[in-house]
Amino acid sequence: MPQCHIVTSDHFSQFLNFLQAQVRELKRIDHSGHTTTMMIIGIPNVGKSALANSLHQLGRISAAEKGKLKHTIVSPHPGETKNISSLKIGSHPNIYVLDTPGILPPQIHDSEVCTKLALTGAIENLVGEKELARYFLAILNTSDGYKKWERLSTHGNDKSFTGQEVEGSSDSKLNMKRKRQYPSDHTQDFMVNRVRRTLLESISCLDGNVQNEKDLEELIEVQFTALREAFLVSLEPGNDSQTKISAKLLNLYRTGRLGHYTLDPLPL
Repeated sequence: MPQCHIVTSDHFSQFLNFLQAQVRELKRIDHSGHTTTMMIIGIPNVGKSALANSLHQLGRISAAEKGKLKHTIVSPHPGETKNISSLKIGSHPNIYVLDTPGILPPQIHDSEVCTKLALTGAIENLVGEKELARYFLAILNTSDGYKKWERLSTHGNDKSFTGQEVEGSSDSKLNMKRKRQYPSDHTQDFMVNRVRRTLLESISCLDGNVQNEKDLEELIEVQFTALREAFLVSLEPGNDSQTKISAKLLNLYRTGRLGHYTLDPLPL
């Protein structure tokens, strides 16, 4: 009988335990000659192909007979998987996993649901990057996830609270060297910390209430201005700085560098 098992990044080890238990049960009832097939399904861009590759690699390492490793294509962009691929993840009994293209309802009438899916990268070109970046900042500002960055503002850091280097610090010279090497790479650790500090400072200096829509909009405008400096985005004529800032900010969010957030309210 077919079984369904929900997999999340927080419960991956539980899924492996579930899978191992199923294999033991098959061996116990002597189904070693049978073949079991699993299918990974879900919305686009949530790591289905990466999960299939990991299971395949683990299965081939522990297999009695070693075969050539196969790999499905993994991409940060939705829609990369266009066909169903079969990967062997176990022997005696034989177990295969099917990697499948992402699925979504034919129509999504709720605009907020569409925005949330676009924010995670599940769908592209539906909502503009600047609108998505503002939506993310609204989520960040009304959560308490940024509070974990407060340690970055301590005087012991190589930069001050505003992101400027402390003159004469050996760590400061090291970071200056890194900037010369990677002046536009926003994924470097020191650049990510710079962005975190900028966001933390802007929220901490807010003279208002983030639950007030007008105050929240004003805070987001302040943050875009501050992020331009944090991301080292120039204000040259014809340079759409907000689009560049938005793209960099969304990249950091989608890769988990700015924390993890629950986009849907949890039932109490």
